[in-house]
Amino acid sequence: MALDLVNYEQKAREAVEAFWGNRAAAKQKQIESGKADQGERAGVTAGKNMDGFLALAIDIIKANGLAHAEIYQNKAMLTLPGYFRPTKLWDLLVIHKGQLIAAIELKSQIGPSFGNNFNNRTEEAIGTAHDFWTAFREETFGKQPRPFVGWLMMVEDAPESRRPVRDSSPHFPVSDEFKGASYLNRYDLLCQRLVQERLYTTATVIAAERNAVNSGEFTELSPMTGLRTFVTTLAGHVAAEAARLGS
Repeated sequence: MALDLVNYEQKAREAVEAFWGNRAAAKQKQIESGKADQGERAGVTAGKNMDGFLALAIDIIKANGLAHAEIYQNKAMLTLPGYFRPTKLWDLLVIHKGQLIAAIELKSQIGPSFGNNFNNRTEEAIGTAHDFWTAFREETFGKQPRPFVGWLMMVEDAPESRRPVRDSSPHFPVSDEFKGASYLNRYDLLCQRLVQERLYTTATVIAAERNAVNSGEFTELSPMTGLRTFVTTLAGHVAAEAARLGS
């Protein structure tokens, strides 16, 4: 049976349009209320910016055999127990017949400050995965096969995110792959290594300019970290679990 990718490219473009549109709407609303946050934070606090990508993931899950699974997107139902901390809040959880099928995290970053935010996102991604898989090893979720654990990142495509970055490391040399790499290239390397080290089933980064609010156009950095890899891997995992457990 062929996997159903639910016309993901069109839905991804709609998600990109919604991302920038929601940010602009949230910022305007706060300005009109006289309670605008400082700087770019005004477009973040609405919390709806990545909902288009959330909807895409849900469509993939439903179309590939788990339409009747418990698909959670309400904040009150999105926590899983951890190992180094009590709980972790995810963006999407899928549970079927008492087994965790998928846990997905959605992140975004816009300019102008990419440096500190890149480091924070990197530490979050690695720490979340290490905590999750240690809890899995300890059978915190019960005895079950490995679930799908996905990480999807959207970054503003801007001169600052594409500009080569210099690093200072006075004691030992920086790895060659990172020398002069832009923040977008660093996210690409991060995602590749998150998958290579089996910290995530798949990790994806896409880039989109602010004017993509009108077109939904986005760029992928490499086949390994592209959106098609994310959706096909998710669809394949869901189809396999649906067959294993009975949908």
